[in-house]
Amino acid sequence: MSTDAPKPSTAKIWLLAVRPQTLTAGVVPVVVGTALAARDGVMHLPAALAALLGALFIQIGTNLFNDYEDFRRGADTAERIGPARVTQRGWLTPRQVGRASIVAFAAAIVAGVYLVSRAGWPLVALGLTSVVCGLAYTGGPLPLAYHGLGDLFVMLFFGIAAVCGTYYVQAFQVPESAFLVSLSVGALATCILVVNNLRDRETDAKANKRTLVVRLGPTAARAEYGLLLALAYAVPVHLALQTGGYGWLLPVASLPLALREFRAVCTTDGAALNRHLGGAARVGLLFGLLLSVGVNL
Repeated sequence: MSTDAPKPSTAKIWLLAVRPQTLTAGVVPVVVGTALAARDGVMHLPAALAALLGALFIQIGTNLFNDYEDFRRGADTAERIGPARVTQRGWLTPRQVGRASIVAFAAAIVAGVYLVSRAGWPLVALGLTSVVCGLAYTGGPLPLAYHGLGDLFVMLFFGIAAVCGTYYVQAFQVPESAFLVSLSVGALATCILVVNNLRDRETDAKANKRTLVVRLGPTAARAEYGLLLALAYAVPVHLALQTGGYGWLLPVASLPLALREFRAVCTTDGAALNRHLGGAARVGLLFGLLLSVGVNL
């Protein structure tokens, strides 16, 4: 967006602030965890819905707080080539965005109260850790994203914790298959972050935001993207061979799209990567939906 673009409506500004194109990373693990629970005959719809609300509000809170902190720390400037950030553009004040992030995290905690009442104290630890890490992603004395830990955060919380936690609140246990699938889901969510950080590496470096891309360089980032894809697609193949249930292979149908996005990321740079940020999100969404159908065939 150009710096002289007209100011959007208030509703559109807040929509931009929550970054809707990234929210699939919060939805997919809950859908996949619930599909696995349905396969095993332990699905509990109210718990699944509460897990979905909790995951979405944690992600929205993290996105808003990221907007606030990146502006405060100088990572979002007029040089930014990604989608508009509402604080940097002056459309919302830092105070407004910061307060909105707290409201979102509070809403996640409300959803978590029901989950704790159902599944017990393990959910307290998981929920509080998720909220704290959401705040610590770009805030606090050791912001994760500024020290190259953002990729690990996404793998852990948008993969392992989200899928396994969703299954646990419905079944009170976590089978090996749910853990393995969580690696696929987390890997594809991390691909979104890799594209984001690859695009922003120059402005991030100027702001001393030492993401893995800034630390290791663009070639290593693109190699990471390829390795994450390899992990994601190896898991369903392994589970199909291990169990003989070839419905596990259905998400492999999304591989052509994943490879097309990978090739594009390897040959594209700068603002042109914006479309492939959405492309990585679409791969994760399609993979998750196909997996959710496949495990119940």
